[in-house]
Amino acid sequence: MAAFRIFIADDHEVVRKGLCALLQAEQGWEVCGEAADGREATEKIRELKPDVSILDIGMPGLNGLEATRQILKDDPRAKVLVLTFHDSDQVVRDVLNAGARGFLLKSDAARDLVVAIEALRRDKTFFTSKVAAMVLEGYLKGGTKAAAVAVGRDRLTPREREVVQLLAEGKSTKEVAVALGLSVKTAETHRSNIMRKLQLHSVSDLVLYAVRNNIVHVVQSTID
Repeated sequence: MAAFRIFIADDHEVVRKGLCALLQAEQGWEVCGEAADGREATEKIRELKPDVSILDIGMPGLNGLEATRQILKDDPRAKVLVLTFHDSDQVVRDVLNAGARGFLLKSDAARDLVVAIEALRRDKTFFTSKVAAMVLEGYLKGGTKAAAVAVGRDRLTPREREVVQLLAEGKSTKEVAVALGLSVKTAETHRSNIMRKLQLHSVSDLVLYAVRNNIVHVVQSTID
């Protein structure tokens, strides 16, 4: 019988190694590849075609949500489990909207990771009990607040969301162009379009937008 193949993407090597140890202890399971950022993950997953991919939500360059969208665009049948430290209503909605089949808090990984992967292996979904409650109480009801929060983000194209993340991470327009394989002029056009669409007036406004919409993540942020 062929091995059940799992791919892991997380920018912290210690986390990746810990996940590998948990998964490889299961008979018939193997970790077929690893990545330290979302862009590397999408490229390797496209090549390796694992049975399940585990993506950290807060990776640099291309976050786990955008990586999930790109992976599912390439292969709508792909199974993605998103790992995160955060379980706010907005994060839950973003993970579901991206098309992930599972959502697991890193704090619960030691206890629930194998159960979560087994659920996806059997073509089911996996969400922690807290997340499941959020889904029932908020996401499926489609509250007006959720819709309002999503409006600005949904104005942007996938490419524009990539540009937002890179700019918010401190990249210059030239560095954005190099990272995405664009001309500097095209990158500048994307930046101008983003600022116009979102009615933003400075890079600090853009960073705040990116944080509030889970495009980038900050540790112990004081931003409300």
